[in-house]
Amino acid sequence: MERRVGTISRGIRCPIIREGDNLIDITVDSVLAAAESEGFSLRDRDVIALTESIVARAQGNYASVQDIADDVKAKLGGETVGVIFPILSRNRFAINLKGIAMGAKKIVLMLSYPSDEVGNALLTYDQLDEAGINPYSDVLSLEKYRELFGENKHEFTGVDYVDYYGSIIKDAGAEVEIVFANQAKTILDYTDCIINCDIHTRARTKRILLENGAKVVCGLDDILNAPVNGSGFNEKYGLLGSNKSTEDKIKLFPQECKDLVVAIQEKILEKTGKHVEVMVYGDGAFKDPQGKIWELADPVVSPAFTDGLQGTPNELKLKYLADNDFANLSGAELKEAISNSIKSKQDNLVGNMASQGTTPRQLTDLIGSLCDLTSGSGDKGTPIILIQGYFDNFTTD
Repeated sequence: MERRVGTISRGIRCPIIREGDNLIDITVDSVLAAAESEGFSLRDRDVIALTESIVARAQGNYASVQDIADDVKAKLGGETVGVIFPILSRNRFAINLKGIAMGAKKIVLMLSYPSDEVGNALLTYDQLDEAGINPYSDVLSLEKYRELFGENKHEFTGVDYVDYYGSIIKDAGAEVEIVFANQAKTILDYTDCIINCDIHTRARTKRILLENGAKVVCGLDDILNAPVNGSGFNEKYGLLGSNKSTEDKIKLFPQECKDLVVAIQEKILEKTGKHVEVMVYGDGAFKDPQGKIWELADPVVSPAFTDGLQGTPNELKLKYLADNDFANLSGAELKEAISNSIKSKQDNLVGNMASQGTTPRQLTDLIGSLCDLTSGSGDKGTPIILIQGYFDNFTTD
């Protein structure tokens, strides 16, 4: 019988993961139990994905705000520290800011505006236009910001992040000065010891600061990139990708986990004879049209994946073929012509007009985004995702 269903994404329930749990066995057992319960079978090239959160929890990759403070003090001297371009997030950054402030006498907090790197807005462009402010050149003090714009609460959280971050710094025992600017080198008017907190532009920001005379520059990826007081750490990403665990503790992005995904792949093959792909995923990479928030607050969508998930899609656009190459055909003739085109397509369609409009993104970014949307970030209880049929096409039986 001809297949009538293409890609399927399933959230797989599993036990609550604790430090030291065997994620290989838990993942394999949970997927196979779901297959038996729901009456489906695994296929070659299915994708099993684990959220980064359960991987880091199983690894026990945690650190305290005191660990952050000790690392900041050791690396930046413990005096006046510039903290620039943080994202506006109670979950992602607020607890990091607490630790940073505990490791300094004064924090000069420089916020980008009208929004942070991932789209959380302090202001709208209409507000800037009405006030005659140029965000590319104008530097605003906290007093000027309040005079022009007053209090601005986040659309979704209801938090005034300017006041919130300022209070965190003061409660941690540090003096605070808040400025608003979008040029990294502006912070050098206040201090030459800086933590740049941007995620995807961090290398450029570090370069600009060092070229303009900064004494010490650390990105968030340079804080807790090694153990402090026996803490967890992430050698590659440091604090990037971390989340609040408790009021005084963070969960870091998972440490190296390629061995984990390969081991799950091998165990599924052993138990079912099917060669699946496996990945660890964090934030997806997509933009919310209402809040203008770009989801990707992690340094990457996928920190580990099996080799079969390398690369980008190699697909033909069916509507292009139907409207152009085979515009004179319909019904069975059209289906056969398109099927033949797919079966004979080249391994690399770059530059082919029939592939225009297909998404030129890494497979792990696309699949990870689908996983993130499927699992959600709340109480669904499905931190493992099974995707079937992702690599099928119109001709697959």
